[in-house]
Amino acid sequence: MKEVLVDTDILSLYFRGDKNVENKVQKYITTFNYINICIITYYEILSGLKYRDAKKQLNKFIEFCKENRILPISLNSTEISANLYERLRKEGNLIDDIDLLIAGIAIENNMIVATNNENHFKKIKEIKIENWAK
Repeated sequence: MKEVLVDTDILSLYFRGDKNVENKVQKYITTFNYINICIITYYEILSGLKYRDAKKQLNKFIEFCKENRILPISLNSTEISANLYERLRKEGNLIDDIDLLIAGIAIENNMIVATNNENHFKKIKEIKIENWAK
């Protein structure tokens, strides 16, 4: 089984109690003992919880992250993301920078992206996606 990088929208659904996502996360953790998120997803969730002043959820999220893997952005993943940006912009298929950075981290680490945002990520032929919300 190939490792998976969990996108922000899937992690948000997990913390909202989505049963499909909870089941897939638990199945994955049973196999790998952790899930992978990237520093971009960490930032997105953290900033949203801080903005909403959701202290209980913030503490739950921070504890969850301590038990799992947070992948950094690197020079290599940033270059991969820039190359994706260049190609997609020339094709007229530009997507959000955040999604490009997440994709670059996934490609660098040879991971599948678990996302509910199939419309954006399917434009990136270099990655495989799985929708854990379905």
